[in-house]
Amino acid sequence: MTEAKEAILLVGGKGTRLRPLTVHTPKPMVPAAGVPFLTHQLARARAAGVEHIVLATSYLAEVFEPYFGDGSSLGLHIEYVTEQEPLGTGGAIRNVAPKLSSGPDEPVLIFNGDILTGLDIRALVTSHTVSGADVSLHLTRVEDPRAFGLVPTDATGRVTAFLEKPQTPEEIVTDQINAGAYIFRRSVIDTIPSGRPVSVERETFPGLLASGAHLQGMVDSTYWLDLGTPGAFVRGSADLVLGRAPSPAVPGRCGDRLVLPTASVAPDAKLTGGTVVGAGAVIGAGARIEGSTILENAIVEPNAVITDSLVGAGARIGGRTVLAGAVIGDGAQVGADNELRDGIRIWCGATLPAGSVRFSSDQ
Repeated sequence: MTEAKEAILLVGGKGTRLRPLTVHTPKPMVPAAGVPFLTHQLARARAAGVEHIVLATSYLAEVFEPYFGDGSSLGLHIEYVTEQEPLGTGGAIRNVAPKLSSGPDEPVLIFNGDILTGLDIRALVTSHTVSGADVSLHLTRVEDPRAFGLVPTDATGRVTAFLEKPQTPEEIVTDQINAGAYIFRRSVIDTIPSGRPVSVERETFPGLLASGAHLQGMVDSTYWLDLGTPGAFVRGSADLVLGRAPSPAVPGRCGDRLVLPTASVAPDAKLTGGTVVGAGAVIGAGARIEGSTILENAIVEPNAVITDSLVGAGARIGGRTVLAGAVIGDGAQVGADNELRDGIRIWCGATLPAGSVRFSSDQ
């Protein structure tokens, strides 16, 4: 069998690094390429044969079900389990286990709600089945692995260790990292302690390895991006529009731009680099927008120049204002002739008068 019929999707994080995008919206529901990011993950799981998905929610949990309902519009059966207290990745997996119907030896797909990936899910399931593993992990290679957990494997792909965020050159024994998607043998999930916080990366996996369990790694070096920062989120959305990151859920053809119905774009405005213009947004004459996300009902006034930035829902960007690597919160008002660069974030509802800012920030 090369399909996992059930999946757990971990969507409980607060998205702290993504604020102000996540002040009103949980991270997986922030729009990427015109739809909530979570839609892309659900659609890819469905395309790989998954039929039943349990969402492990916590922060702003009430937002998910009204949008996705029972999942039937995506061809899925979706259920929701909300943590009252944050339980960590392992605790969240164990907490939703009662919703699963798979037999003890059947594969269950588990993935994080903030990873954009081209992973071949069926290939991961096949690798898991053929190797007879208890847990299989998607691994990817990165140039600088210091911010990640390293997962060295032997010649057969069997995991030999878990090394959390190495700092010295001696500790960097591999460029393979845990990419945040797993196949668990159903019975293994029940061995995770219940009712308390558990980190799957720091406790569950090392504990399984120490007990002699078979953990298998599959290196898949297709597209992979952790959407934990605003810059990464904007890039991920653009890559979905450009077709660099595959998703059956992009609402339109891949290309340089994605303009949603009811948006209004001036004929001479230039949209490039995978730019998304949300429903009801207005782009003024002469505006130039590259690799950016303009969320619903935002207004970009004439001759503004926006690069690699995100403009929140209902925000307004004044004429001739320059944004580069900026994040503008929902409903913020940025007056004309401002220049905001280098990771600067403007909070939801904030107001910047015309010509008031000509600085950059590395925050």
